[in-house]
Amino acid sequence: MNHLAKTIKALADPIRLRIILLLQAEGELCVCDLMAVLKLPQSTVSRHLAYLKKSCWVDIRREGVWMHYTLSSESCAICREMLQILAVHATALPEALTDRQALAAFLKTKCDGCV
Repeated sequence: MNHLAKTIKALADPIRLRIILLLQAEGELCVCDLMAVLKLPQSTVSRHLAYLKKSCWVDIRREGVWMHYTLSSESCAICREMLQILAVHATALPEALTDRQALAAFLKTKCDGCV
């Protein structure tokens, strides 16, 4: 029961939900990508990512000083099913579309040091 509550609670925050939807759309993102789209400081984005990591939503990969995040490859059945539901319904969310557009624009102009 605790795992289920923690899993659902992780998505109850709008910022964490936006992060999950961005990762679902893009695959892998670094903190600087998320900062640019969410317009939030690194500390805030990292705190939300840490919460998502603790609740089994994301995996982390380090490349030099950069941390890259993906949806968890070993997520539980509940997470996989919730991701399927999100994939179906995210297209109807104007915020999700705006975030994807902002991410696409940022990735076109992203500096070489951020890869």
